[in-house]
Amino acid sequence: MIEMIRELIMGILGLIKKGDLDIAGEKIDNLYYDFLKEDAAFFTSIPAEDLTKRLLQEHNYTHGHLEILAWLFDTEAELELARGNRKMSQEFSQKSLTLFEFIENEQKTYSLERTEKIEALKKRTGK
Repeated sequence: MIEMIRELIMGILGLIKKGDLDIAGEKIDNLYYDFLKEDAAFFTSIPAEDLTKRLLQEHNYTHGHLEILAWLFDTEAELELARGNRKMSQEFSQKSLTLFEFIENEQKTYSLERTEKIEALKKRTGK
């Protein structure tokens, strides 16, 4: 499932690079619901420091769900950056970093892509 979401995200990133920002935004919104059964607003309303606790304990999400959400937040950060909204881009980047670091610490499997994404997010957020 993670591989599938990454492939879909690559297509969305292509739309962002081409300047098709509205279409990219619609596709991101669809992915939230298709993979996580909630709309984007549900996730964006949760503060970064509460994400893992609330989603794991209150909503019974798995680490797989959190990783999908981390990739979606990262894509949202790219979209907001393309729209010129640096503040929102930083917020999405921070949430993505929080989730990726949590997953990295909790899971037993190593992922080079995840490790590289964490480093890129640290640079983007200044951490």
